[in-house]
Amino acid sequence: MLKSSRQRLIWLTGLVILCTVQGGFCAEGGSSRLVSPELLEHADLRIVWENELPIKKAESVDRMFLLANRIYVISDHNYVLSLNKDDGKIVFAKTVAPAGLLTSGMMLYGDELLYVNGSSLVRVDAESGMERKTVDFGQGMTCPAARNGSHFYAAGIDKRLHALRVENMVQAFEIAADNESVITSILADESFVLITTDKGNVICIAPNRAARLWQFDAAGAIAGPVVRDWMSLFFASKDTNVYRVDMAGQPGQKQLVWKYRAAGMLEKAPRVTQSVVYQHVRGKGIVAIDKQTGSSIWSVPGGDDLLAEAKGRAYVITDAATLVVMDNAKARKLYSVNFAGVSKHAGNAMDDKIYIADKRGRIACLQPVE
Repeated sequence: MLKSSRQRLIWLTGLVILCTVQGGFCAEGGSSRLVSPELLEHADLRIVWENELPIKKAESVDRMFLLANRIYVISDHNYVLSLNKDDGKIVFAKTVAPAGLLTSGMMLYGDELLYVNGSSLVRVDAESGMERKTVDFGQGMTCPAARNGSHFYAAGIDKRLHALRVENMVQAFEIAADNESVITSILADESFVLITTDKGNVICIAPNRAARLWQFDAAGAIAGPVVRDWMSLFFASKDTNVYRVDMAGQPGQKQLVWKYRAAGMLEKAPRVTQSVVYQHVRGKGIVAIDKQTGSSIWSVPGGDDLLAEAKGRAYVITDAATLVVMDNAKARKLYSVNFAGVSKHAGNAMDDKIYIADKRGRIACLQPVE
């Protein structure tokens, strides 16, 4: 009888241990979801794809952004992963700079990635990640570089824009703002190049020579790059205004369409969709601005960025990791969802896909349910 009781005790103890281990596995498996299916169902969102990025335990996701049909994720050790945004599969992964050395934003032209690494201009094959060419610029650069079919454009700490010929990387010309201000962003097109400065200048120059076509002056530094939408330019200034400037058909002409006073510090470029301009305002949140009139539509206190827009609905992530869904037509909040596991995102003004991640490398693509 005693032996039977002892065997039963051993069996029960083993069962408890087994259940505890299995429960731990279930909990671990459950924690692998970035956002729970129940919350997504409440938000009328579906998972398009999920992935767990192969980053080391000692590093974490620092930033992510969209370029054409790719998502680029950069770790705090400058490990870059390129993902196909349609299925989440990794296209390439590589370390682009030593940990602690800051690299500027990337730009895509055709099948080539371009980024700045210290004083070097680096050209990378967008499909393989293989380095095609690196040119030592000879000085630090103040913002991401740009290019068109004929030239690369880089802004040096000498406060000048340097245009290098694509075929040989030899300088063709250089130009500076009249007030010797620092260049903060470059936008290159086949017919013109735009530069912005820390003194509020937006300068349009010819793409192949040092000739100004026109200039627009705001009262404060331009915050982030200019966003081009057809022949309209949208940009934010640290004078607390968001501007829309239209470029007329003739070179050298421009027209201020509207400016929206945000009554707060602007530090990021706006997100521009078909009918709405979304602007982050420090200490206030996200404001939605009518693209045609420049008038306010709504605001989300604590809003950090636009995740996506779909059928008149704006999906906004807040600095408290909450997803807020706004109805643009009715200018009202529809609902909010807890996104506590989300710490990184890629702002998207192109379509209805939502790209979110956490620091450890869990990443997901979501889409509103039809």
